[in-house]
Amino acid sequence: MARRRALVTGAGGFVGQWLCRELVRHDWDVTGSSLVGAPGSGVLSPEDHDQVQWRRDDLLHADAVREAVDAAAPDAVFHLAGMAFLPAAGRDPALALDTNVGIAVRLLDVIEERRVAGTLDPRVLMVGSGEQYGRHDLSALPLIEEAECRPVTPYAASKAAQETFALAAFRRSGVRVVCTRSFNHSGRGQSREFVIPGLVHRIFSAKQSGNDRVTIGNTAVARDFLHVEDVARAYVALVEEGLPGEVYNVASGTAVEIGKLAKLVADLLEVEVEFVADTQLLRTVDLPHLAGSSLKIREDTGWVPRLTIVDIIRDVAAGIPGTSR
Repeated sequence: MARRRALVTGAGGFVGQWLCRELVRHDWDVTGSSLVGAPGSGVLSPEDHDQVQWRRDDLLHADAVREAVDAAAPDAVFHLAGMAFLPAAGRDPALALDTNVGIAVRLLDVIEERRVAGTLDPRVLMVGSGEQYGRHDLSALPLIEEAECRPVTPYAASKAAQETFALAAFRRSGVRVVCTRSFNHSGRGQSREFVIPGLVHRIFSAKQSGNDRVTIGNTAVARDFLHVEDVARAYVALVEEGLPGEVYNVASGTAVEIGKLAKLVADLLEVEVEFVADTQLLRTVDLPHLAGSSLKIREDTGWVPRLTIVDIIRDVAAGIPGTSR
């Protein structure tokens, strides 16, 4: 049986590396496109790293998109390239629009051209965000895919627009697009700009220095967390079993308050600390609570998460030299 070919955009990023790891370990031939080319060590083992055909592409340019697609000749495209950090998108909405929407549109156009010509007809996974839903009453959680999207940030709006263009390509010409609304995910290799790695690093630093005070953002907000390994598995499952033209939450279904999460991190690292609000970590646009139903992806693909929030914290901590948890 011929090995399946995958093109992963944004392959050098946090989730991209975990996805490449999942694919190569399940006998896919993987082309990894990234703005910086091959990533350094960390997430991928040397063996996994060597199995990926790495490319350095600036996908803001249409020619680079065409070259990447034609070089990979993929059976499946996993589109992860984009601006992933919500505050960064808020600081430069125009760049967020061009990155999160422009690249997707260019990619869809190339795939549509190849499909019409009869040379390629890949499945395409468009990765969106649970942030697209915006504010909903707590009683509505966990949100199902039919819930209204009410984006309140440039990041969320750009992801909602990306999804709109992707579904339009499916309706217009049959490009086999599957869209996700992916909720928070974390694990080894994620930047400390994100909540769990940030907490782990600050609490571990406090342990080393003997400091009993740790800064924290809004402790009252609640978020739905998955381990990135489960997210990578979900993306492969959606390409293999998801229905084209459909949108799927990638979520655990449960929201955890950041204050309780911080206490759990401290307990696992065996550190007694006092958490102190830092205004620089507070975001006025933070949604008070967000969680997504995973019923649809479970029913259509059989995917279920295998790892817990404790596994996430331990995995992040294991990536810090000197931690014992």
